[in-house]
Amino acid sequence: MTYSTHTMPDGRAIAFHQTPGAGPGVVFLGGFKSDMTGTKAQFLQGWAEAHGRAFLRFDYTGHGASSGAFEDGCIGDWARDAIDIIAEKTTGPQILVGSSMGGWIGLLVARAMPERLAGFIGIAAAPDFTEDSMWAGFGAEQRADLLNKGRVELPSDYGDGPYIITRKLIEDGRNHLVLRDDLHLNVPVRLLQGSADVDVPPSVAQTLFDHLQGQDIRLVLVKGADHRFSSPRALALLANTLQEIET
Repeated sequence: MTYSTHTMPDGRAIAFHQTPGAGPGVVFLGGFKSDMTGTKAQFLQGWAEAHGRAFLRFDYTGHGASSGAFEDGCIGDWARDAIDIIAEKTTGPQILVGSSMGGWIGLLVARAMPERLAGFIGIAAAPDFTEDSMWAGFGAEQRADLLNKGRVELPSDYGDGPYIITRKLIEDGRNHLVLRDDLHLNVPVRLLQGSADVDVPPSVAQTLFDHLQGQDIRLVLVKGADHRFSSPRALALLANTLQEIET
């Protein structure tokens, strides 16, 4: 894949791919341990090219082609990556499309730079998952390992080897929770969720829907769709949602 790299003043090298076009731009925010080569990211690039729209996809530090090690990162780091690359590489309002963890990152971006927000699409968005899913789901032995050894390993169906969950990830996550305080989004918000998602169940989407405050917020539950949300039907819904937000 062809990509560019932007080096931040502190040395972080963020890999990204940008499609020039008209605004509002679209920014894809990937999930936990995923990268910008995934099906949804590339689908959105194709959509942007077909519609003459500006589009940005990128890798968080420790992900894909960006610098750093995954185990060294945390929610605050990855939110900073997103905020910085959006500030550096885009102009004007943007529609944020956040997948899974990217939904949480997108909400942090929206909170940090609301003036740059034109819309928000969450795909199986997973706000606060380090606390409400990981920590809440750990048994006593796992919690002890995390606190004493600094890490635990969780099985993964999506990559090579287990997920390494660090104490830093859990503790930093508590500094970036978005479901404990008021969360206003005064732009169109669409939450797309599969009914067959076992990684981020529909109850999470309902909780986020209930918590969000704004004038144009919708939750769409797709029967039979799983966490990947990458079937032709799901991708067509994503494209239609983008076009509907614009009009």
